[in-house]
Amino acid sequence: MGKKIGIVYIFGMLNLQAGDGFKEQSLDPSTLSFLLICSALVFAMQAGFMCLECGMSRKIDSINVAVKNISDFLISAATFWIIGFGIMFGYSFYGVLGSSMFASSLSGNMAIFFLFQLMFCGAAATITSGAISGRAKFSTYIIMSAVISAVIYPIFGHWAWGGLWDGRNTGWLESLGFLDFAGSTVVHSVGGWVALAAVIVIGPRKDRYKEGARKNYRPSSYILVYIGLFILMFGWFGFNAGSNLQVDSSLPVIVVNTILAGAFGGLSALFYSWWTDKSKTPNPAQIANGVLGGLVGITGCCFWVSQFSSVVIGLIAGIITVAGSRFIEERLKIDDVVSAITVHGICGVWGTIATALFMKSTFLAGPRINFLGVQLLGILACFIWSFGISYLIFKFLHASYSLRVSEEDEEAGLNLSEHNISPPENSIL
Repeated sequence: MGKKIGIVYIFGMLNLQAGDGFKEQSLDPSTLSFLLICSALVFAMQAGFMCLECGMSRKIDSINVAVKNISDFLISAATFWIIGFGIMFGYSFYGVLGSSMFASSLSGNMAIFFLFQLMFCGAAATITSGAISGRAKFSTYIIMSAVISAVIYPIFGHWAWGGLWDGRNTGWLESLGFLDFAGSTVVHSVGGWVALAAVIVIGPRKDRYKEGARKNYRPSSYILVYIGLFILMFGWFGFNAGSNLQVDSSLPVIVVNTILAGAFGGLSALFYSWWTDKSKTPNPAQIANGVLGGLVGITGCCFWVSQFSSVVIGLIAGIITVAGSRFIEERLKIDDVVSAITVHGICGVWGTIATALFMKSTFLAGPRINFLGVQLLGILACFIWSFGISYLIFKFLHASYSLRVSEEDEEAGLNLSEHNISPPENSIL
């Protein structure tokens, strides 16, 4: 997130020179307005996630999905202000976590910086919601959201982005030269790996892999899926452009690269699913996921790559979403309702690798292979931390207090069992 000027080659690796952080920037009206608008756009993505997840889920679970989406944002806002923001951007404790700015009184630069960062935290937290739709208890989902917002996301965020506030490369990953412009790894892979841990611990929906039962788990409303997709695409302009943290001539390039990657991701998913699907028809869910995969892939590098590279990144991401989701859900039998693991986790990995593969040479001051090594280290660190700690926490919670509803409640639908909303009121629209 944010471009830092002055790339030097040290000990065979890329390293970003310390410069002025956001704390030192002059808050002129154009920058303030720009970041407020971008924050609002990223906030609107919450509605996009909600619509997409509701459309992918059963009608009898849709209200539960919606309530989870607003609840995880409320939890994120509270926990990120109290502890998460300080862990992510406070004075660094040996490059591992921040140790100041907890429950801070916010004003000026800090207020707008906090607001924008909060929206990213909310995005990371909500990714898990759709993956475990239809069988997770609402009460334990609240705990999951708090853990993501207060611990998992901020700590990795400090490793990769800790210096954005004060201009010093405080996190251990960023000090090595790890780069992630707007969060392919920091936001999306973190959310995707937490989702992977959650679906493994909770298990698949009842009879999900029973012969002949698959038809019961098809998306309930493709219209809602596509409404959500358009909202997410719209919000992504703020997600990526806002990560520049200033108004300059690079903004049009960032936005064009973003929309190209999303478009070509959707196209490659459309034709690849059309060619490989047993029905020999384009799969509506895969097309939507292809667009999202392309957007996730370009998020980490939209400032540093050309338009042609953006197209290639999107094309590959679209194929990854189709092939990856089939492998995970059909071969590994990991039941991910919205393909969050593939779209966010794996495409986030692809975006981070693509940063090293396609970064313009003008931004490189050393061998590309060494930069790729740093990016791979960041990917590995993200997986070990995000998946590892969330799996341990969820496993402990599941053993002491089941994360999953009963089979009877699952069959009745979570609208009824978790919120006492009866079937006549279950209509999505």
